[in-house]
Amino acid sequence: MKAIVQDVYGSADVLRLHDIDRPTPGDGEVLIGVRAASADPGVWHTMTGVPYLMRVIGFGLRRPKVPVRGLALAGVVEAVGSAVTRFRPGDEVYGTCRSGSFAEYAVARPNQLALKPTNLTVEQAAALPVSAMTALHAVRDQAKVRAGQRVLVIGAGGGVGTFAVQLAKARGARVTGVCGPGKAELVRSLGADEVIDYTRDEIDSGGARYDIIIDTAGNRPLSLLRRTLAPRGTLVLVGGDDYQRPVLTGMARAVRLLCLSPFTGQRLRSLLSLVNAADLQALTELAESGAFTPVIDRVYPLTDAAEAIRRIAGGHATGKAVVTI
Repeated sequence: MKAIVQDVYGSADVLRLHDIDRPTPGDGEVLIGVRAASADPGVWHTMTGVPYLMRVIGFGLRRPKVPVRGLALAGVVEAVGSAVTRFRPGDEVYGTCRSGSFAEYAVARPNQLALKPTNLTVEQAAALPVSAMTALHAVRDQAKVRAGQRVLVIGAGGGVGTFAVQLAKARGARVTGVCGPGKAELVRSLGADEVIDYTRDEIDSGGARYDIIIDTAGNRPLSLLRRTLAPRGTLVLVGGDDYQRPVLTGMARAVRLLCLSPFTGQRLRSLLSLVNAADLQALTELAESGAFTPVIDRVYPLTDAAEAIRRIAGGHATGKAVVTI
């Protein structure tokens, strides 16, 4: 089969399209014919091997342990292991895989898959497993957004942000999105009540205090975020990748947050989102109810998967970059 692989850590230049053996599912695994996969910051991390702590904890010291890039996917079940009962060949599914999703076939565990929402295309479904899951955990679990609360979503035009705006709005919140001028109309169309253009105004320029701040951008100091947060409000840090800091990318603010948290009445949270079948099913139900619609920035053929990753790392994407196979 054809797949996007790498032999060493590095920029997107190390990626290449190559013929490799098709993966074989174990007794408790599912073989999926991949139709679409999405690019997200996690793909960039495993490609570059940063922060360096990733290499130590099992992703591979000198080169990626899994040579095929990609995590999230949507496709069709081709075969199932003898212990798998939830899926059967022919099922349309989405989720994450262990063998790399930028490939014609991938192997996944059933607890990281769900049936594809009937109202979404495979490209839209591939956008859900990482970004929509992260937004769900931020809005529902960490922030516990309720009707009538004032919610500020920073990075509202990005992969996680577009979902967070819609999910917070679906829970009855009054939502303000922070984005650049080129994404303002999109963010309003997703349900944001107000939009702050960060090229003209800072988040505290209007004097508003928010019950919830969900920060997916990662480039504002904690002092500014806390000053804009209500005294008993909740701040959730989501990612916040600084692609120019290979040692601590995305980690420095989270560490400071943990140190501050015991000494304030504000709830300060740093989110680590893990994919699971129950929450994939929750996303399916939300999608089919019309609570959100995935925003697709661009669709790339498998041969141009490196360009999809470059676009994500450059911070230019509006919503999700998706690769079709």
